[in-house]
Amino acid sequence: MPTPPAIAIVTAPRLSPQTQGWLLGGLGVLIFALTIPMTRLASGSLAAPQLSAVFVAIGRAALAGLLAAGWLLAVRAPWPRAGQWLQLGLTSLGVVFGFPLLLGLAVQRVDAAHAAVVSGLLPISTAVIGALVTRQRPSRGFWACAVLGMALVLGFALWRGGARVQLADGLLLAAVLWGGFGYVFGARLSVAQGDGRPPMRPEQVISWVLVVSLPVTLPVALASWPAAPVRAIAWGGFLYVSVFSVWLGFFAWYRGLQLGGMLRVSQVQLLQPFLSMALAVPLLGESLDALTLGFALAVMSTVFLSRRMAVSGAAPSPRPSR
Repeated sequence: MPTPPAIAIVTAPRLSPQTQGWLLGGLGVLIFALTIPMTRLASGSLAAPQLSAVFVAIGRAALAGLLAAGWLLAVRAPWPRAGQWLQLGLTSLGVVFGFPLLLGLAVQRVDAAHAAVVSGLLPISTAVIGALVTRQRPSRGFWACAVLGMALVLGFALWRGGARVQLADGLLLAAVLWGGFGYVFGARLSVAQGDGRPPMRPEQVISWVLVVSLPVTLPVALASWPAAPVRAIAWGGFLYVSVFSVWLGFFAWYRGLQLGGMLRVSQVQLLQPFLSMALAVPLLGESLDALTLGFALAVMSTVFLSRRMAVSGAAPSPRPSR
C-alpha cells in the first residue's frame, strides 16, 4: 500500500505583542476618530442646536454604563479589588466627565475639522502624563518625534483658525488634558502592579469605569433629557458615541496600550484628527484640501519614526527614608 504524501501545514506567523498593540491601538483610534463628527451631529451648533452638550456627554456614559453592567454580569467579571476603586474613579474623571463634556461644549462653537486638529494634542498629553505616572524614560528621539508631531498639529490648528485663539480652543485643550489623564489611569489598571495579583482585563476596565459612574451619570442624563424633538440623525450620533466612543472603542484601545506600551501606542493618536476630518467630509459636508493631506502625511511620518525610538522601563523606586 503506497504511503500517503506528506501534507505541509503552513501557519501564519504570530504577531509580536508590540505589533498587536499597534494594530489594536489603530483600531481604537479609528473608532475614536468618528467621535468628533458624531458629537457634532448629536449636539448640532449654537445656531441650530440639537441635543444639549450635557446630555450628549453624560447621557452617553449612562447608556454605555447600563450596557456595560449587563456585559459584566454576563461574563461574570470579578469585582474590582479595594486598591482599584480609586483608579477607576480617577479614570472616570477623564474619559466619562472631563473629555466628553468639554468636547461637546467646544464642537458647538467650531466645526469638526477645527476640533479634530486641536484634539491631535491628545497623544502628547497621554505620553507626558504617562511618563510622570509610570516613571518611564523615553529617549530623546522619541520625544523629538512627539514634539514634532505636536508642532505640526499646532501649526495646522493656527492655519485653520486664522491665527486666532477662541474659547473653543481653551475648551479643547482642557479636554485633551482630561482625556490623557483618563487614558493613563485606565491603562494602568490593565497592567500588573507588582503585587502578584493579575491585572484587570482591558475590556473590564472601561466597563467598570462606566458602571461606577452610573450613580452620577444616570440622574444627570434623566434630568437633561431633551424637552423638544430633535432630528433622527442627532440620535444616531448619540448612539454611536454611547456604544462605540465611550465603551467598545476602549476594548481595543486599552488592550493596545497594554500590549504595545503606553508611550509608544499613544502616538498613533496623532493620526486621529486627520481621520476625523476625512470622515467629517461625508458626514457633515466639510471639505478636505491638499494642504490638510500634506499635514496628515507629515504627522504619519512622525508616528512611524516614533516606533523606532527606545523607551526604557520605569525608574527604580526610591528607598524609603529611615
